[in-house]
Amino acid sequence: MKRLAVMLGVLLWASVCGAAVVGSKVDYRHGDVVLEGYLAYDDASKAVRPGVLVVHEWYGLNDHAMQRAQQLAGLGYVAFALDMYGKGVRAADNKEAGALAGKYKGDRALMRARAQAGLDVLRKNSLVDPGRVAAIGYCFGGTTVLELARSGADVAGVVSFHGGLDSPPAQAPPAIRARVLVLHGADDPLVPAADIAAFQEEMRRGGVDWQMIYYGGAVHSFTNPRAGNDPGKGVAYHEPSDRRSWQAMKMFFDEIFK
Repeated sequence: MKRLAVMLGVLLWASVCGAAVVGSKVDYRHGDVVLEGYLAYDDASKAVRPGVLVVHEWYGLNDHAMQRAQQLAGLGYVAFALDMYGKGVRAADNKEAGALAGKYKGDRALMRARAQAGLDVLRKNSLVDPGRVAAIGYCFGGTTVLELARSGADVAGVVSFHGGLDSPPAQAPPAIRARVLVLHGADDPLVPAADIAAFQEEMRRGGVDWQMIYYGGAVHSFTNPRAGNDPGKGVAYHEPSDRRSWQAMKMFFDEIFK
């Protein structure tokens, strides 16, 4: 019931904004693994438009990621919320989520390849301009889109919302072609200062066009209302940072898709 209310709320929002947003589940594959993503777009127009890949948090493809896809569709993009784990594979609790996400954090080549599989679905959509594609991600998804950029993927830009910033030192030097925007809670206790410093040095060393915005009062998961409202736990929703980070993303897209 809660999930239905969320989706109906987004559809109402899209209607008020004048968009005829439609969404549907999409089965696709990565090797032998069947995946189930979520595609959203405004079907009032048949015009080709930019595409945005959405990568979910560590629990798997859920309402949060699908809602963001709907919102992006309302802004005029084709959005595809990919599935990193497999059709029907969703975490029931933090322990399961940690195990699922850990598989990919420990195998960055697999993380990159699984993200690329979702990117391929988006890019092949007939409504998408393949030369104007970006990727956004939340928490685990933020880590994933940064890895996608490090792989040299042909995307105009990536946006990490409260994502992990670590990258295994054994990896080959990144070949980032995308512009990078990192939106980070200034009080996030889950991302070590050493990871932030190493990430920034990596961006400088690679000559990347990058930005990093800090949000005061925000901890991890600041865009997700389901994170609760107790920052003392290290994860909490923070409405001002949610709103401001979304605006920052929109400005970033205006620049890279102009």
